Amino acid sequence: MDVVANGLTTIMNNEMRNKRECVISPASKLLGMVLRVMQLNGYIGEFEFIDDGRSGKFRVQLLGRINKCGAVKPRYPVKIDEFEEWEKHFLPSRDVGILIISTPYGVMSHREAKKKRVGGRILAFVY
Repeated sequence: MDVVANGLTTIMNNEMRNKRECVISPASKLLGMVLRVMQLNGYIGEFEFIDDGRSGKFRVQLLGRINKCGAVKPRYPVKIDEFEEWEKHFLPSRDVGILIISTPYGVMSHREAKKKRVGGRILAFVY
């Protein structure tokens, strides 16, 4: 069971139906960090964690700015000089969308990882 893939699929399905918000269940720390990167890049609005006594849920405000998002499986390792190649593979064109990368310095977009000159593993893509 991949919590990140389930969460991004839920967001995509609600986005296609022009919903204003969605509830993602189950929640995880990694999914929360992926949502934070999406929020910082303007793809989603506010989100909050709801503790239901089990694994929890996220309530996410949708802004209608996502055309496609999804998890990348398997989580490929990426070096600093390989970002261009993976952008061509997952994103529609240059400077459109982001790859979400897990690095030793935390979860961040591929642009931020390029600035910090760190590699990591690809978790997801959004455009």
